[in-house]
Amino acid sequence: MEDDAPVIYGLEFQARALTPQTAETDAIRFLVGTQSLKYDNQIHIIDFDDENNIINKNVLLHQAGEIWHISASPADKGVLATCYNRTSDSKVLTCAAVWRMPKELESGSHESPDDSSSTAQTLELLCHLDNTAHGNMACVVWEPMGDGKKIISLADNHILLWDLQESSSQAVLASSASLEGKGQLRFTSGRWSPHHNCTQVATASDTTLRGWDTRNMSQIYCIENAHGQLVRDLDFNPNKQYYLASCGDDCKVKFWDTRNVTEPVKTLEEHSHWVWNVRYNHSHDQLVLTGSSDSRVILSNMVSISSEPFGHLVDDDDISDQEDHRSEEKSKEPLQDNVIATYEEHEDSVYAVDWSSADPWLFASLSYDGRLVINRVPRALKYHILL
Repeated sequence: MEDDAPVIYGLEFQARALTPQTAETDAIRFLVGTQSLKYDNQIHIIDFDDENNIINKNVLLHQAGEIWHISASPADKGVLATCYNRTSDSKVLTCAAVWRMPKELESGSHESPDDSSSTAQTLELLCHLDNTAHGNMACVVWEPMGDGKKIISLADNHILLWDLQESSSQAVLASSASLEGKGQLRFTSGRWSPHHNCTQVATASDTTLRGWDTRNMSQIYCIENAHGQLVRDLDFNPNKQYYLASCGDDCKVKFWDTRNVTEPVKTLEEHSHWVWNVRYNHSHDQLVLTGSSDSRVILSNMVSISSEPFGHLVDDDDISDQEDHRSEEKSKEPLQDNVIATYEEHEDSVYAVDWSSADPWLFASLSYDGRLVINRVPRALKYHILL
């Protein structure tokens, strides 16, 4: 069907950082950060007009350096954080900062600026997440349900909880913890759980997953050797509070119940190279998206471990006769997990995939060559889930 065709946008620079604009729930908007050694780096604000199937873009200059990670405030459309490289005394440091975009770009507009007059605008620096004492920043994650004042950053072997003051022009280190152990322990990624009143964060370091209680920065669970090689990413099921997905260099995606961490609940082995990203759909948690260095994006239906493993259950009152009753019995068996679709529009490693905050059926993927692809969940499946 024509409508399910992907929409492709090419950046002129390499890129690996992508985020939906979380606080924007009306317009479909993604932010992409570039990685260029030679030129000023940029943040591309990508607005997708799904009625006309076109992309409108605005470009902001990010003169601080190459962008390795980007995340948008859940509460303020104009605020975002980046992790970026900068050179200091011939050493390369990865730093993190919080920025504000120009007022007129804060909400998703479908007006494409007149190109002749559009000079790139610059981000306003709100504050640095000063990490000179802690090492290189791997990522920054906002408290998902909050007012945009709490943020966690992972720097080398430190997990740091920041409080962005009223003005958000100052970040105060509220508390922190460190990984203890032999060797060079380093965090690769982390996610803030939307459950438990937002008091838990999960992190990945080497092959281990850990849960932390942000109230006292203590470790609450630890899954050693969660993957055979480096864990790249993780995500929480938005509807089931103990469920967590992880992916890594062993080409696998694993699903965990953090109350019993001896074995994964499920394992997916569909990718043929490192899996960089795993993302649960915010509304329909059986839909799981993964991106890999095999240049593919895979959409999986993990319905057996979703919050609706039996589909929508029919109300008993609706059953008029025995015939219906038997079909109802049949539908009480768990539905089958499967791969819904494999997307092959990329020719380079897919470093980032994410769902739109505004449209649960739409997602974006980004490969290192600067190609951004916007795709939709196949229509037949969408109706199957909804009806």
